[in-house]
Amino acid sequence: MAGAVLTAACGCGADAGEEREGRERAAVQRVLDRQASAVRSGKESGYLAAVDPREKGYRTAQRQVFANLRRLPLTEWSYTVGDVRHSGGKERGEGSSSPADGDVVADVRLRYKLRGDDHAPVSANERLAFAERGGKWYVSAELPGSDRQLWEEGKIGVVRGKHSLVLGADRGEGALRGLARDADRAVTDVERAWPRSWPRRVVVESPSSLRDMARLLNASASTYEGIAAVTTGEAGEHTDAPADRIVVNPEAYGELSGQGQQVVLTHETVHVASRTHTSAATPLWLSEGFADWVAYGSTDRKPKEVAAELVRAAGEDDLPRELPTDHDFRFGSDAEALGRAYESGWLACRLIEDEWGKDRLLGLYLRIGASQKRQDAAVEDAMQAELGLGRKEFTERWRSYVRKQLT
Repeated sequence: MAGAVLTAACGCGADAGEEREGRERAAVQRVLDRQASAVRSGKESGYLAAVDPREKGYRTAQRQVFANLRRLPLTEWSYTVGDVRHSGGKERGEGSSSPADGDVVADVRLRYKLRGDDHAPVSANERLAFAERGGKWYVSAELPGSDRQLWEEGKIGVVRGKHSLVLGADRGEGALRGLARDADRAVTDVERAWPRSWPRRVVVESPSSLRDMARLLNASASTYEGIAAVTTGEAGEHTDAPADRIVVNPEAYGELSGQGQQVVLTHETVHVASRTHTSAATPLWLSEGFADWVAYGSTDRKPKEVAAELVRAAGEDDLPRELPTDHDFRFGSDAEALGRAYESGWLACRLIEDEWGKDRLLGLYLRIGASQKRQDAAVEDAMQAELGLGRKEFTERWRSYVRKQLT
């Protein structure tokens, strides 16, 4: 009998905990639904009404966030609450005051869509703290582990080009217009080189510093030091996936010549265009080399001008004997080795164009990207089908080609 009573008591406790969690999740969802409605309707008072009045610093930051969101061409904005747990005041955001007794932490999925640029909503993960005060619930902090967004990094500027949308944080309008002009030209250049279907639009994000860029990408600043721009998005996503973001490092990008900046944006735009035909089977020497092949195709620069690191290696009789591995393309590694990897991939694609033609280069890319085999097997089969030789023979030809072009 005692055991039965104990079991019943434990069951009631579990039910009570689940009931409480359900009530808290529903309360948190209602708070965020009201805030999302305020974003869509453009009502600042409604947006801030959901923010904890005791968290002065957080309210000030959210006022700037709302002003930024008003500048974006949003067509969708919504939240979905996932796990909710009682924090006991242990997790607080920067600048937060003492916790309320009813504090909870929630994992939240934000979904938003930019008019004319996103073909499906973009998702982001947030960890938010909520407080119950006087029977009302408020969002009180954004916690570590949340995806960082450009609109949280300063005053947003928006410039729309013919084929681009450029978003900047604390950037001058002139700089953003220059990015839009170069992005528009990049789309036009890529459209000529990539005949497959793609959105033919790009979204460019320009944070104010390398540090802010790294925060957007959830990495350390050293990872992207010297990297002028990167493209977000997963290779091989379906065609209805949201647009990629080209994220510019204003420090490294600003050090480039006008032609260099154009090459960078065209390179990244190739990744936007080719993503749905790029897979785990696609080696980085091909995807990065192809992007450079398109980007340099509209310039008159010769191999000795482009491949500075390989020219240096040739002078030391230390040219690479193998095509670069995916590992060789890691950001944050040796800058000279990274340069050699990119230059090697570009020259491999240039070799294919010179000896087999542009159509075979494109065919090789598409065939490998569509393969269900492991990378080595996919590359071997595609080379045999498109070039009539295997990887070993191709590597020998590439080595001879590199030496001939650079010495």
